[in-house]
Amino acid sequence: MSDAQRLFNALYAAMPGILDQPLNPALAAAKTTSPDSSVSGAHMPLDLFSPLNLGALALPNRILMAPLTRTRAGTTHIPNDLMVEYYSQRAGAGLIFTECTLISPDASAYLGEGGLFDEATQAGWMRVTEAVHAKGGRIFMQVWHAGRAAHSDINGVQPISSSNKPIRNDLTHTPKGKVPYETPRPLRTEEIPGIVELFRQSAIRAKAAGFDGIQIHGAHGDLVDQFLRDSVNDRSDQYGGSIENRARLLLEIVDATASVLGADRVGVRISPLVAFNDMAESQPKELVEYVAKELQKRGVGHLELRHEQWDQPAELELAKIAREHYKGALLLNGGFDADSGHAAIREGRADAIVYGKAFLANPDLVQRFAKKAALNAVDFTTLYSPGGKGYTDYPTLAA
Repeated sequence: MSDAQRLFNALYAAMPGILDQPLNPALAAAKTTSPDSSVSGAHMPLDLFSPLNLGALALPNRILMAPLTRTRAGTTHIPNDLMVEYYSQRAGAGLIFTECTLISPDASAYLGEGGLFDEATQAGWMRVTEAVHAKGGRIFMQVWHAGRAAHSDINGVQPISSSNKPIRNDLTHTPKGKVPYETPRPLRTEEIPGIVELFRQSAIRAKAAGFDGIQIHGAHGDLVDQFLRDSVNDRSDQYGGSIENRARLLLEIVDATASVLGADRVGVRISPLVAFNDMAESQPKELVEYVAKELQKRGVGHLELRHEQWDQPAELELAKIAREHYKGALLLNGGFDADSGHAAIREGRADAIVYGKAFLANPDLVQRFAKKAALNAVDFTTLYSPGGKGYTDYPTLAA
């Protein structure tokens, strides 16, 4: 297996190696504020092609495009012509989530992910949103900070985290080649409001760039996840210890960004059982329940649960907990194909399904699912390489 394929599989936990238990009828009955209520008839069977209210947005289908790191922005982190083409090709998705996007120029982990932290990056993304909207699409910015997954050889500063625990037994790509992850610097309590403000500023810029909303990345071992999960967070202040304290940073970011966009244009992604970036959580069920309840209180537009593999028993249990306590649009992601996606919608386990590799290699994925057409295979050799090969040149059915 190539380094590129191994890295991608780690990032997106393979589909259907990156990605049943019917929903308890009592939970379905409890869903009194269903996102479906105003867009589909009460007795109409739902599937991936049913429309959906996701917060403030009306989606034409429930086939959503996952955030996919492709590193085409280069060292400037400014979205370019290739990225405009790539995202607009996939405008048929019910909703597009962008690649994880830097809220600060010193928070890069991948040597080329898009950024949103100054006028130039904002202008680059505006070109993307205009192109997607011109084709009738909808697009959310996924905002993130890499935390300890960053490196000083990329950013020139020591990485930050909730603690001084580095990512173990792995290497990261830097301009100097593959090197071990560094020991991060624990954020001081008084520094944390500055992190929250970076996210708030990213929401201001996302709105100005024409995005339909944002998703806060709290998964895959990024900075927010480094506070959420107790394998990393060993703090003794108000941001560590209990689940309530560990979730405090996430919820402060939710509140700050919602003050700009409205809570119904803000969403959250979490991955309590995904081990990528040396992460673990000792109380995943309790963590999901608490986060789901808090997002419900705030009227947040969506919650995405990123599974290691959706049909693992522990993941099924987390999805049931999220469904019980969060009544907005619940998105599931992790190993779904068309059939399992239809089933999850039909049985009420999810409101929409987020697809990664399938969208990467099939810009017309919605059409292919509708026609039950074969899917293009992913070219793993070009996942992170420059240029359009393996990025904008995947064939469509109409081609």
